[in-house]
Amino acid sequence: MNFVAPFLSQAMAIEKSWIDYNGHLNLAYYNVLFDRASDEVFELLGMGPVYARERRLTTYAAEIHVCYIRELHLEDKVTSTFQMLDCDDKRIHAFQELRHIDGWLAATAESLSLHIDVNGPRVTPFPPDIQANVKAMHTAHSSLAVPERAGRSVGIRRKTTANKG
Repeated sequence: MNFVAPFLSQAMAIEKSWIDYNGHLNLAYYNVLFDRASDEVFELLGMGPVYARERRLTTYAAEIHVCYIRELHLEDKVTSTFQMLDCDDKRIHAFQELRHIDGWLAATAESLSLHIDVNGPRVTPFPPDIQANVKAMHTAHSSLAVPERAGRSVGIRRKTTANKG
């Protein structure tokens, strides 16, 4: 299976109900847009709705870190990239950029997804066919540079003051 590096989602529109009292996209809906793009990727990997229904396996988000760069508004359309940074037999570590259709960066998200047996629910290895797809995407994406914003943590950065002596 051949994968584009990075994956680029379909164009997505901002919905009116997502606009907050400040007149821009509410922070929760950035996650919705990232999630919709991830759904496209997981479908390509063979882990879409049919997979969940028939095989009783799916993915859950374990962690996500969003950086809000620039406001989005009702009339805006966006796309999302998806770059697989790492994977193992049960997890996918990914980085996404949400870009306005004109090309400017609106937000980034770094996430860790777990492969789940819904009968538990419990974390479980990918079946061999899915593992092959995950590894193929990871191989395709491994030539990409690690994004500058990947690996960030939340915290207050303090300026250090030089000791006067």
